[in-house]
Amino acid sequence: MTEPTGILPDSALKAGVEAGWIAPRTPLADGQIQPASLDLRLARRVWRLRASFLPGTGRSVADRLDEDVVMHELDLEGGTVLETGCVYLAELDEALALPHDLAAAANPKSSTGRLDVFTRVICDGCTAFDQIPAGYSGKLYVEIAPRTYSVLARPGDRLVQIRLRRGTHQPLQSVTLSVDLQPGAPAGWRAKRHAPLVDLTRVGGHAPEQFWEPVYAPQGRIVLDPDEFYILASREAVSVPLSQAAEMAPIAPEIGEFRAHYAGFFDPGFGVDSAGGKGSRAVLEVRGRDVPFILDHGQAVAKLVYEPMAGAVDTPYGTAGSNYQAQGLKLSKHFAAPG
Repeated sequence: MTEPTGILPDSALKAGVEAGWIAPRTPLADGQIQPASLDLRLARRVWRLRASFLPGTGRSVADRLDEDVVMHELDLEGGTVLETGCVYLAELDEALALPHDLAAAANPKSSTGRLDVFTRVICDGCTAFDQIPAGYSGKLYVEIAPRTYSVLARPGDRLVQIRLRRGTHQPLQSVTLSVDLQPGAPAGWRAKRHAPLVDLTRVGGHAPEQFWEPVYAPQGRIVLDPDEFYILASREAVSVPLSQAAEMAPIAPEIGEFRAHYAGFFDPGFGVDSAGGKGSRAVLEVRGRDVPFILDHGQAVAKLVYEPMAGAVDTPYGTAGSNYQAQGLKLSKHFAAPG
């Protein structure tokens, strides 16, 4: 009997742990398996790199960790500060021993993207970031580059997640998302430079006014400053059916001088009324590029690409609790609600 193609649901991910093709060093933590994805945890070893790299065909990550690439090694036990402007490589707690018909794709978690922490997963022999080939067996690593805020990281912190897919990528449809810049209340948030440290374990424990300043759009327009980071929201409500998953993607590289997303997985049930998600918006992590750029209310900024699930999910997104179900314009879970 042919196995169904598409994104593996939570039940299949649990079965994968039992079968050994998802191989954590330590037992999985509560909530680590999401409806259509698996959160990956930092292990202890981290290297400060001179530059980012890909191992390349036939070479392991360990092969590349020589004096030409590594500046020094760190141990996350007890907590270690990962500083802005630096590039790090961390071992992940989870390894893979995938069947020949399963591949994986990685992405930053929503909270990671909203902190402006740039991450990319690599594995032995890879020639592309965030792509783990079918049948891969070996360790996983994550490149970490804090852009605005330095972060305090420990073993077990979850910055990235993976999806497992059987068969080729099967986009069903795509929906264009535009930016909500209505006059009145803050239309977004701009990250402050030289802000305090963000402790990744302190959910709701950081005062937003120390890290963010509100952005207003009195004429339904804002100007993105080069190399500044913004949190904005989509004008459209987003809903992901239980039989599908979705991913944020660039609408086109030529639409303007900005990047409109960092984290992009949307699990089945996001924004679905029955899962408590009525009216959920997509939060946009926006970075200006080389020149100032005007964004107008309703301007297209990204697209949401839908893909089928390979089976039914046991726990739709939001039904077991979530920081972002039914969200509007929302900072990462690390910050208290703005006053």
